[in-house]
Formats: sequence, structure tokens, C-alpha cells
Amino acid sequence: MMMKILFISLGCDKNLVDTEMMLGLLGKEGYSFTDDEAEADIVVVNTCCFIGDAKEESINTLLEMAELKDSGQLKALIAAGCLAQRYREEIQQEIPQVDAVVGTAAIEEIAEAVREVLEGRGSNHYRALNEKPAAFADRVLTTGGHYAYLKIAEGCNKRCTYCIIPKVRGDYRSVPLEELIVQAQRLAEQGVRELILVAQETTLYGTDLYGEKALPRLLKSLAGIDGIHWIRLLYCYPEEITKELIETIAEEPKICHYLDIPIQHAADGVLRRMGRRTHQEELRQQIARLRERIPDICLRTTLISGFPGETQADFEELYRFVNEAEFDRLGVFTYSQEEDTPAAEMPDQIAEEVKAFRRDELMELQQAISFEKAEAMAGKVLEAMVEGKVADEDVYVARTYRDAPGVDGYLFIHTTASLMTGDFVRVLVTDYNEYDLIGEIYHE
Repeated sequence: MMMKILFISLGCDKNLVDTEMMLGLLGKEGYSFTDDEAEADIVVVNTCCFIGDAKEESINTLLEMAELKDSGQLKALIAAGCLAQRYREEIQQEIPQVDAVVGTAAIEEIAEAVREVLEGRGSNHYRALNEKPAAFADRVLTTGGHYAYLKIAEGCNKRCTYCIIPKVRGDYRSVPLEELIVQAQRLAEQGVRELILVAQETTLYGTDLYGEKALPRLLKSLAGIDGIHWIRLLYCYPEEITKELIETIAEEPKICHYLDIPIQHAADGVLRRMGRRTHQEELRQQIARLRERIPDICLRTTLISGFPGETQADFEELYRFVNEAEFDRLGVFTYSQEEDTPAAEMPDQIAEEVKAFRRDELMELQQAISFEKAEAMAGKVLEAMVEGKVADEDVYVARTYRDAPGVDGYLFIHTTASLMTGDFVRVLVTDYNEYDLIGEIYHE
């Protein structure tokens, strides 16, 4: 009888793409999959270690699965992903129930790792981090099938002082354009309507392969694929956004007028200590350029509160900047002191309660901004993609171009019509709250 495998994917959407690729490889080997741990013969945990909370979640998940292994229910437990890459020796010492460890650059060896474990052989799979990134056309989608993430590069060269990613993912390596086109075509054939481009840094795409920023060229090629209706960009460093990229977004109808530009802070002194390559005035200018050329653009950003040495004056400067910039979407993380990063050794570490207080202050400000942004949508007609239906109600859940899945809000459509997940409909916005919109099908 063929073994059933349970995959638990933790962390970011880039990690989720790795999970889907591993599922595809194992599916080719004839394995079946389950979402029920009670049915699983094998569990693969694709781990994360970006910040302390993610590390803790990964460890706790491995420990929970180790208990199933001890009970005799599981035949194999495999750790993959960032935590497995960074702490492989510690995992094997502290959680001996883990049979195999698969590093971030070796995900294409997952089937071999499973086979070796079932044969009773110890199995550890690692490759040099700077090898060509894996990119498989055959993936098992876990996002419902109507949207999919397209990971266009691996690793990062930025070396921000708080970030561990280069140590667990390596230097920046772009996936060749022709491989991405094949993968995107295959996704479109499977019914994917929205492609969401991700990487540690999408705006540098192609610089290592082609000697220039090739993201605009990639976007134009993807826009030519039949069946793809929306293309969304995440993780665009503000200093790398070129005029050509802005023009491409403005002119190509399939590209959502949505840009995720993680700035992390706005006080110049904090930005320098973070190792960021921009300053506040450049941020202001870039935001102004984007809004001038694309007036309806939705800008998302993320911030870190309580970075080492962040003074009250620094925080107040950041608060004023957020108030003035009026980002459409904004998230705040408290600084996580990660070992083996320069920031972890910096003096003037901030107390956890101060970090949390500053985060909450920023989020309270953003809540008011978000409410005003939502209010401005009332009476507008927006295109939306249906995500599903509210049980026992004539209400559908949808997303507009302003909403990336999992991080932004929803548009709730009141209608007695029969809609399918993945359908695109025009909706008149009739009501709103801080983060979500409410509407009805628009009839011209």
C-alpha cells in the first residue's frame, strides 16, 4: 500500500512554493497526500526561522509530530526548510525522532529522502546554497487553484543587519525567464487566474543572469499568457523600483495597480543601522512618483518597531511619516533578535514591552488611515475575484486588486446569484469597515 504523506508548510509564501514543488515531486513517485495527521504515515514539516515566533512555531510543530512518531503512528518524520537548513545538527540532537533533514537548496531530493528513510537509512540532504534555484513546472497547488505564487528568485544580497535569510537561502539567484514562463503556462492550464510574483526581492530579478533588471521584461512575457487575468507584485525594495517598472505597471492591463514595498523604518539613523539602502527623502520621492503615475495604486509596506537603538524621537519620526505617507496597507513586526546577525550584537536593545507598545501605536494609527481609505471606496465599482462563499448566507468572499491573499482585507458580496471561486465580477461598494469592503453585483 502506498504511503500517505502529510505536509505542514510554515512561514512565508516563498516557502509555500517549495512545499508545492516537493508535493509535485512526491506525487510523481506515486505517494498520496492527506490533511489529517491521523491518516498520515509520513509527515514533512517545511519549517521557518525568520523571526523568533516562526522559529518557535517550527520547533513546536516538530515536537508535536515527534510524539506521533513515538506513539508508533508515523513511519517517518522529515524536517525541511529554513530551520532545517540553519539548525540541522541541533534538530538531530534534540529531536531524534526526525529521520531526515532536507536543506533549502535540496528540495528536489525530497523523494530520495523519503525513500531512504522508508528503507531504514539515515538521510540528510544539503546542497551549496548558491546553486541554481529549483524551479519545477509540475506543482501541487495548495492555494485553491485560482491563484498561485510564482517564485522568481532565491536568496538575497542585501545583507540587512537584522536578517538571517542570506545564511539559510544564499545569495540572490534568479530563475531563468524561460523556466518561469513554462511554469506560469502550466499554472494557467490548471486554472490559475492570478499570478503573485514573490522572491526575497523581486525588483532585482535578472540582474545576476542578464546584467540588468529584467522584471519589466518578465512581466510583459507573463501578461501574454492566456488565462492569466491578474499579475501581482510583492517584495519590491523601494530603491530598486525603476521608471521602466512603473511604466510597465501603469501600461499593462493585467498587472494589478498594487505594490508591496517593505520599507522597515523611516528614521535615517535607524535605516542606516538596519543596513537599508535608502533614506526618508528617497522614500517620499518614490511614493510620490508611484502615485503621480498610477493614481489608483495601492501601496503596502511593513515596518519593524523597536530596532536596537531606536529612540523615542526615532519612533515619533516614523509615526509622523506613516501619518503623512498614508499607506493603503501596513503591517508592523516587533524586532526579533536573531543570532548570527549584526543587529543581535548591537547595543541599546529595546525592551519587549516598548517594542510592543510602539507596534500597537503604529497599528492604531494605521487603523484610522485604513478606515479613511475604505470610506473612499464607497460608491466605486471594483473588479473582484471570488474566493468562496459564507456558509448558509447569500454572501461571497472576494478580493479586489487592492488585496493580496492572506495579508489584506476582503470584499463581501451580497447576492443571490451563483458564483464560482475564481470568477471575476464587477461590484458596487456599498459599505465598509477598517479593513474590509461590502458590496453588491454591479449591473450597468
